[in-house]
Amino acid sequence: EAYVSRLNGIGTLMNQVLENLRIRDSLGIIPPRFVYPLVLNDCRNVITGYPFAGNGNCPLFEDFSKKLSSLKSLDPGRKSRLQQEAVVALQQVVKPGYERLMTFLKEQEQRASDEDGAWRFPQGGDYYRFALEQTTTTKLTPDQIFDTGLREVKRIHDEMRVIMKQVNWRDQNISAFFAYLREDPRFYFPDTKEGKESYRRLATAIIDTMRDRLDELFVTKPKAAIVVKPVEPFREQSTGGAFYEDPSEDGSRPGTYYINLYNMKDQPIYQAEALAYHEGIPGHHMQIAIAQELKGVPKFRRHGGNVAYVEGWALYSELLPKEIGFYKDPYSDFGRLANEVFRAARLVVDVGIHHKKWTRAQAFEYFLKNTPNPEGDCRKEIDRYIVWPGQATGYMIGMLRILELRAMAQKELGPNFDLREFHDVILTNGPLPLNILGEQVRVWIEKKKSLVKK
Repeated sequence: EAYVSRLNGIGTLMNQVLENLRIRDSLGIIPPRFVYPLVLNDCRNVITGYPFAGNGNCPLFEDFSKKLSSLKSLDPGRKSRLQQEAVVALQQVVKPGYERLMTFLKEQEQRASDEDGAWRFPQGGDYYRFALEQTTTTKLTPDQIFDTGLREVKRIHDEMRVIMKQVNWRDQNISAFFAYLREDPRFYFPDTKEGKESYRRLATAIIDTMRDRLDELFVTKPKAAIVVKPVEPFREQSTGGAFYEDPSEDGSRPGTYYINLYNMKDQPIYQAEALAYHEGIPGHHMQIAIAQELKGVPKFRRHGGNVAYVEGWALYSELLPKEIGFYKDPYSDFGRLANEVFRAARLVVDVGIHHKKWTRAQAFEYFLKNTPNPEGDCRKEIDRYIVWPGQATGYMIGMLRILELRAMAQKELGPNFDLREFHDVILTNGPLPLNILGEQVRVWIEKKKSLVKK
């Protein structure tokens, strides 16, 4: 019944989306031209298949039917009525809503340009600085973030060259090594049903193995379970490489690590370990599930968040397992660094696009040259940064701050520093702005010092 009511609510939702789009349009804020074919294709995918035209079931009806069929004790007559109510909502509300949106987007597409950065909008510079402040919860300027990115890319490249020596690579040409990783089939599962299932099983095994070692790193652990799923076919062409979906508050629905297996060449095996730690355990699942399960904390602190904290923790979580002996395969350790340089390069290209007026092609070339990410993944990433100004900068800025706070605590507490307690301070207050997170760590340090004195 709740599902049907939500389907019926899509009409109102689309009207609100359209109102927002028209307001932005009146202010001269229109997405770049490349966005429209992607969005229109996804809209068509949602309203293709039964009860509309096309083969198979549409994604929403398919999902609804699976959930309805799982209710074994429900009266067959009630099941039939609910199914019919869903069909009516899809035909009379969902389809017209998407068609209204598509009509507007097709008209707007004719007026779109190929300029990509926020700088082109009215007050675009002020907006971008505000976006960076919101994302990073710092006062860092665009140029400071850009310079941090360049510095971190160089540091990580130097660490990568150490691993290249370990695996007996022929020289120190990092671009050639990147090309080798993109092209050699040993680093990819086959682009088949079996290959995709092999990746899912690998990701699940990585998370399960890490779960068995959590006591070494954490006092507080989440109660909610986590599962690994491939991104559904209806949205896999335009969706990013991987993401996490929260569990339900009561834990009845597990957290989900979604991996995009549309093109297996975009999911190298050597990055699977770091990616699973980021999206699953000890990354997003640990942080988000623990936050949701906190008692006596306001809802906005349990379910809200900011990019620098949430994604900074997840990126820190890619490094953390190395400290207890994971990444035994040097290629997997290179994959960790590949993910890290990917986040450092984001600082450069995000500011490049939105502040320094880089073109989409310039940003793509920088990414391709400085990261080993597959070409298709690089293109998707650059498109993401264009339509979401500032968001991609939070990962590296957040991780660097967590590492700074940890180093400060280790220095001040010496032998009394406890990594498990430090992680408890980071995770058991909900998502915090980085300055407030720093305050919490300093309070903990002073409390530890006072206990030692006693």
